[in-house]
Amino acid sequence: MTRVINGDLEEMAPAVVTSLCAVFSAERDSLGLTTFERGPRPSDVVGATDMALIRGARGFSVVRALSRARHQSNGRECEISKLQYSVFLNRNQYTIAPTSSRCWRLYSTQTAQSPEEESLHNIISNSETVKGSFSKYEFQAETKKLLDIVARSLYSEKEVFIRELISNGSDALEKLRHKLVSSAQDHTPLELHLQSDTEKGTLTIQDTGIGMTREELTENLGTIARSGSKAFLEALQNQAEASTGIIGQFGVGFYSVFMVADKVEVYTQAAENDSTAYKWASDGSGMYEIAEATGVKPGTKIVIHLKKDCQEFASEDRVRDVVNKYSNFVGFPIYLNGRRLNTLQALWMMDPKEISEWQHEEFYRYVAKAYDKPRYILHYRTDAPLNIRSIFYVPDMKPSMFDVSRELGSSVALYSRKVLIQTKATDILPKWLRFLRGVVDSEDIPLNLSRELLQESVLIRKLRDVLQQRLIKFFLDQGKKEPEKFMKFYEDYGLFLREGIVTTTEQDVKEDIGKLLRFESSVLPAGQVTSLPEYASRMKAGSRNIYYLCAPNRHLAEYSPYFEAMKKKEMEVLFCYDQFDELTLLHLREFDRKKLISVETDIVVDHYKEEKFEGNRPASERLSESESEELVAWMRNALGERVANIKLTPRLDTHPAMVTVLEMGAARHFLRTQQLAKSSEERAQILQPTLEINASHTLIKKLNELRGQNTELAQLLLDQIYDNAMIAAGLNDDPRPMVSRLNKLLTKVLEHH
Repeated sequence: MTRVINGDLEEMAPAVVTSLCAVFSAERDSLGLTTFERGPRPSDVVGATDMALIRGARGFSVVRALSRARHQSNGRECEISKLQYSVFLNRNQYTIAPTSSRCWRLYSTQTAQSPEEESLHNIISNSETVKGSFSKYEFQAETKKLLDIVARSLYSEKEVFIRELISNGSDALEKLRHKLVSSAQDHTPLELHLQSDTEKGTLTIQDTGIGMTREELTENLGTIARSGSKAFLEALQNQAEASTGIIGQFGVGFYSVFMVADKVEVYTQAAENDSTAYKWASDGSGMYEIAEATGVKPGTKIVIHLKKDCQEFASEDRVRDVVNKYSNFVGFPIYLNGRRLNTLQALWMMDPKEISEWQHEEFYRYVAKAYDKPRYILHYRTDAPLNIRSIFYVPDMKPSMFDVSRELGSSVALYSRKVLIQTKATDILPKWLRFLRGVVDSEDIPLNLSRELLQESVLIRKLRDVLQQRLIKFFLDQGKKEPEKFMKFYEDYGLFLREGIVTTTEQDVKEDIGKLLRFESSVLPAGQVTSLPEYASRMKAGSRNIYYLCAPNRHLAEYSPYFEAMKKKEMEVLFCYDQFDELTLLHLREFDRKKLISVETDIVVDHYKEEKFEGNRPASERLSESESEELVAWMRNALGERVANIKLTPRLDTHPAMVTVLEMGAARHFLRTQQLAKSSEERAQILQPTLEINASHTLIKKLNELRGQNTELAQLLLDQIYDNAMIAAGLNDDPRPMVSRLNKLLTKVLEHH
């Protein structure tokens, strides 16, 4: 059922209630719920059912009729909702659409009221007046030039002054909270308020925090790089709980306001009984003035008179965007022109056991700006060796070619004490993990003065290593717990894992990532995969090599002349089908002190053991020694510079010949990437290939006969045998030039039929 109703919300609500009332009465019984809690609803709707108006994204409002109840589960109380109908509001049109999805109440929104009924909460007023005269001072121990550097050259974006002032206000609130808790006093409302005024060209920021005395005004605002928050932390260094909410460190954040302000006025009153209120004012020229004031509320109020070219920060929409970008997770309520802004919870700071699946889904969609669900979630918290609070998500959607690009960079945001430092932190994770979405928050990260950039240090490298190792361990655990789900992840994101091995310099990290690789094996059924640790566990005693063979698919791998040559050794061979597997294993080099060797390379370097292999056919079915020598001499003359050597091999059975090159995999990669050696002769000069022939194969014996009877046909046959061997080795990517020769060869063969 879908209906469209035109009219106002007040006219629409009763119709919605009538439509849904019968549904909810049945749903309450099916949910087995007994105690119900009423939700907010339009003022003219009485009884009937629960309703909630939720402010949605993209300018829509969504009215959801919710059946809600308190449900006891494992001693904990949680709220359940079953959504049956959604009513979408777009201007004057309302659409009632049925849905059968059971959902939890969205964490990332809060129940709101219609704009007409929405109550505004704003403590900012113009009640302050100056009492007496101003006293003028110079900034202590600093010059105007230093102030210019701090205020005008330190920050890359002007908008960050809002972040800095909100952080200062949050610190003031945290100090007051600690004082109230320590003295067992009742909490006053701890809030931050912003008010924009486009007519006056001002932005006002007010907190209900600890406030400042006259001495503190002089110390904290009169001296550049003097951090009251840092001093507070030092005084409470043995009280970890009190320090976790403090953001400020350097004492320069306040002066960022002079990037956008012609004049700044600060009204403050310390949270002490009978304390005196003051006004502090400066235009950033190196002087400031202080006077007593009346009508000041406890806390601090900052009035910013914006420059003409910075009037954008008097716009409510612009300020809202900045707050949502940097300060969405500040632990105290932030209001802008009376409306609450920061309604999101900082999930990474919560206990993982207290976070539900739907909360993770909503938070993932927020941080990733995506519409799918996370396929993997890692909530990692630790205090040693570093303080880390983090959440990582692996998108359910398969990455596109754009996502694979190394130019894309990180998609993990960096926070410090719930304040955004970087939206895309490139230094805290290695580049191969850029497919992850999420948040990292650490109190230990070394920031520069502007708190915009990380200072490369031992701590940053330590943080990067800790996170990398924890993520690798997480994926290893997932591979053991849910192999099928992990295999789907490997198919979608395996390229990133291979990149990690190729780009990482530390061998131990390469091997840790290598544990995540998956391959088919010659000893396992088709479709079943294995890992390098599992291969190592099956190795015979005394074996020191892990063998692999690269081929487009299993059929070509099993019928490869190189795999045929390895059968005599009775060794397990890993089949690598991805075009990047070979490059990955070349960079990995070894695993668990065992060398990774392609079967093609093993054939070349294993001369001593090759002498032990003898042909399994009687001498009557092979060319004699003299015939073989004459044939090899003729072939060497006929092929010319296309081969470096020709020799007999006892390793082959069903194949007439194969090409061997020292470090075949590296040779293939070189030809593929450099696009050199377009002719056979040029390619041979680089590769120095050896053509190994099977003297018992029918084609080779027939070639020996033809070289004396029909030279032209023998040459065509030899050229084809050589090109076939090059194609089987993966050293000839373009077989089109041989088409004309094949046609001639077929014509010659059919002349006698």
